[in-house]
Amino acid sequence: MSYSGEVCPMHVQLFSNPKSGSYQPAQLSKLAGCLRDGGAVVSESESENGLPNIDTDATHICVSGGDGTVRHVAMAMLDSGADVPLAIHPAGTVNLLARESGFPLDPRRLSERILQADAIHHHYPVQVDDTLFFACASAGPDSYAVAGLSPRLKRWIGRLAYAVSFARVLARWPRPKITLRFADRELQCEAFFVAKGRYYAGPWSFAPDARIDEPVMHVVSLTRARRRDFALFAWDMLRGRDPVERPGVTRTITDEIEVLCDTPVPLQADGDVIGQLPKRFAVSRKPVRVC
Repeated sequence: MSYSGEVCPMHVQLFSNPKSGSYQPAQLSKLAGCLRDGGAVVSESESENGLPNIDTDATHICVSGGDGTVRHVAMAMLDSGADVPLAIHPAGTVNLLARESGFPLDPRRLSERILQADAIHHHYPVQVDDTLFFACASAGPDSYAVAGLSPRLKRWIGRLAYAVSFARVLARWPRPKITLRFADRELQCEAFFVAKGRYYAGPWSFAPDARIDEPVMHVVSLTRARRRDFALFAWDMLRGRDPVERPGVTRTITDEIEVLCDTPVPLQADGDVIGQLPKRFAVSRKPVRVC
């Protein structure tokens, strides 16, 4: 498959994070080769800490990595005003954004999709202070587990490191008092989850109707988040049942929310801790174009 442009060839800026435990140089090299074979110019860049630089002549951006790497590059695109399509090579531990858009892992199939660039859709991220998230966020037992995650262990055993960290949380189970303040009401809870898309921690979902191309977020809260409540919540997701069908679990669809808490509870977003409560969430009016 080739790309034909009368004015200039497609220029794909290909990002990766060499310090990530999921870094795959062979796959990355194959993807770059497939894109060049299709007629594209490829420039390879790295994204580690902070926002990377976006090439001013890039016509497409492709990120090889997990949701954290994708988040940093997408934020850089919005910050720079680069209105170009984004593609994802799902090479991370968890790849929620790639799953949402159906990006293939195979480099040849992915390169064909980028070179065709037929279907472009919009993804509306959520603004939290000076950062963004694109898939999901939460505060409660799982965010404490993410906060206690060992990066070194994650590089060794991948997603099993989350289970190890969560086992430590089980010993000292947190139950913070959280207030969710919407435009028309307030809710008291001990844990909450925000979905921008359908998936959470893999193929599971706590908000099956959430969509990345809609400018709203689905906020699911647990009035009580005892060990038993959290286990039932997780069990509902594992068997494909909507958790909101259970008493004490509520869902609110909104574009803005203020979250208050009298203790500094960690907030995780797309698998990374991005700060502590209290926070204000607002759906961005400026979407990212995804191919």
